[in-house]
Amino acid sequence: MDQGSIARILKQVSGGEDEIQQLQKALLDYLDENTETDASLVFSRKFYIAQWFRDTTMETEKAIKSQKDEDSSEGTHHAKDVETTGQIMHRAESRKTFLRSIIKTAPSQFSTLK
Repeated sequence: MDQGSIARILKQVSGGEDEIQQLQKALLDYLDENTETDASLVFSRKFYIAQWFRDTTMETEKAIKSQKDEDSSEGTHHAKDVETTGQIMHRAESRKTFLRSIIKTAPSQFSTLK
């Protein structure tokens, strides 16, 4: 998408989350609103949530590994690096918490699917 479209979506979505979470929420809300017309959207929604959860885990592992590689090449451990690792973990946990909070699908959505 172009930056203008992304900015427009971010204005419409309320929230204090980071931009990625706001865009994810916008897509999930769109899919959720249209599940009555297309039952496959329920499964698409769950797929996106699972994929984003996996991506968050992979990004966190890569970031921590790259920091460890930097630490070993420098030979010293800086307090700044520890803080950055903490920030990475905090951001990952907040994203995972966000995804866990919206993964719960109402049972009524599955009762209408055939």
